[in-house]
Order: sequence, then C-alpha cells, then structure tokens
Amino acid sequence: MKKIIIILIVFLAAVWLYWNNLNSPVDKNGREQPFTVSKGETIKQIANNLSKADLIKSPFYFRYVIWRVDLKIQAAEYLISPALSAREIIKILSAGEAVGRDKNITLIEGWSLKDMAAYLEKNQLAGSGEYLKLAGAPLNDWRFGFSRPDFLSDAPLDAGLEGYLFPDTYRISANAAPEQIINKMLNNFNKKLTPPMRRDITAQNKTIYQIITMASLVEKEVRTPADMKIVSGIFWNRIKIGMPLQSDATLSYILGDKIGGHTIEQTKIDSPYNTYKYRGLTPGPIANPGLNAITAAIYPAENDYVYFLSDPATGKTIFSRTLNEHNENKAKYLK
Repeated sequence: MKKIIIILIVFLAAVWLYWNNLNSPVDKNGREQPFTVSKGETIKQIANNLSKADLIKSPFYFRYVIWRVDLKIQAAEYLISPALSAREIIKILSAGEAVGRDKNITLIEGWSLKDMAAYLEKNQLAGSGEYLKLAGAPLNDWRFGFSRPDFLSDAPLDAGLEGYLFPDTYRISANAAPEQIINKMLNNFNKKLTPPMRRDITAQNKTIYQIITMASLVEKEVRTPADMKIVSGIFWNRIKIGMPLQSDATLSYILGDKIGGHTIEQTKIDSPYNTYKYRGLTPGPIANPGLNAITAAIYPAENDYVYFLSDPATGKTIFSRTLNEHNENKAKYLK
C-alpha cells in the first residue's frame, strides 16, 4: 500500500511539474522582449536561450514537447513575453509568428537621437516619441528588458544613449519595437569598440564616455578619416593647454541648425555645450559617431596645427598653425 501511495505521489508530482512548466508563465507582469532564432540552431540551443532570457522555466520540458509532437521551429526574430506560457511560446515559434518581414535600415554617422527617430518614423518603423523616450532616458532610469551594457559604466547616470547608438545598416523586422532596434545598435557598438581599443583608452587615463564625446565633435566637424585624426589631435591639444575647443558643431547642436559658421553673438550663448564659452569637452556627445571618428578620438594624429576651417566649395579642411594664418585662410575661403 505504501509503495502505491509513493508511486501515486511521485506520479502526481511529475504531472504537476509537467503542467506547471508548460502552462505557468515565468512572469505574469513581464515585458515583451526581442528573441532571435538563428538558422541552424538546435532545439536544445533554442530552449537554453529561452531559459537564459527568463522566458521559459524549463528547457527540458520545452524540448520534450517539441520532440513529442515533432514540431519545427522557424528561424526569425520574435517578440516574446515572459507572461506567456511555454506552450504559447512554442506555438508562436513553430508557427513562425515573427514580428514582421525583414528590411534594411541605414543610420548615418553623425546623426543625433532626433535624426534617427525621425528616420525610423519616416520609414514606419517606430514612433519618434517612443524611440526618443527610451534612448533619451537617463541611465539611472533604465527602461529596457535587457541588461545595461558594461561600456556605459563610466557614463554619468543622468546621461542618455546619445553617442552609443552605432550608425550602420541593420536588417530588422518591419514591425520591430524601438527597444529591439536600440538593442541591436548597442550590441553593434559593443562589437566595434574592441578590447584593444578599450585598453588603449584606459592607458590614456580617459573614459569611453570622454572618447565618444570627442568622437561626436570630430564626426560633425570634418569628413575624411585623415582629417578626423588631425582635428582630434587639435582638440585634445586645446584641452591640454586650456584653450576652448571653439567647435561650431556644438553651436549647431544648441541652435538646431546645420550651418558651418556662426555669428559673434551666437558664440556667447550660455549653454554648457557652447565650446566657445566653456573650456573642455561638452557635457556629453552631440551625435552618434561612426568608427572612423571613434578611432580618431582614441588615436589622434600628432600635429602642430591650432586652427582649421572647411572650404564651403570643396569640403576640404584647411589647417593653420597661427591665428594670422587662420585669419588669412578665413578671408580666402570664407568670402
């Protein structure tokens, strides 16, 4: 009789575990999050990834159901909520209920959060308001379902993600949520900023945040990789000797314009981002720089130039060693 009772208890416990793991969600109040099934992934890998993302309770029971009914999981990008049961998640993945057809988007070097948001909205991908709300929120108010990346550890807690949303071409779902797009961009930034680059930043007694801030200024000032390295050298030298950076790009950031030169009156605007009025770097990035600008900020070209300007006719950067030479170039090229 005892054996029967024990067997019955074990059986009921097994039934309860089976039911609970397949029908009870991980978190009834959980937020929807992006989940990718890549081509060639095994059921075991998919189950383990779901478990690591806290979307299912047990990889074992997940795999068992897939095996028992011989289901096929479709490779795609999904939005999965931990408020769904494992059975519901299996149904979504086996039916290939992806978040939409994939499409390419191209985010340009030097675009700000507002520029990116406008582009995404124009391409009917994400509302600019929601995108800006997420990406512009301070780090101490982290609103994402994924963990805060390590490369943000030296950024001020009141900073947003300006500067870290890596400009590139991305393939995303047509119905991708802003969080999913931002996650892709941050992951890309994490890959592009290599371990050797991070070690060199530390060796220079600088922070990633300072480098990205400098890179954003360089990105907005000049075009070519060679010019970026020279301008980076000029800016770091100016900081070293206590000279204002005097970057017109920072005035454009304040005023919301795209012109290359500003009036004397505009250089007096009282803003911490005004590098004519305040010395040193701006409080944070003014745009999202590309790899060339980031590389230039880390590895500036040594030079004895102090001034530079861009020829409006050709876009060529004209460098000067003295103020007199710079004034002569202004008279020649900025007529």
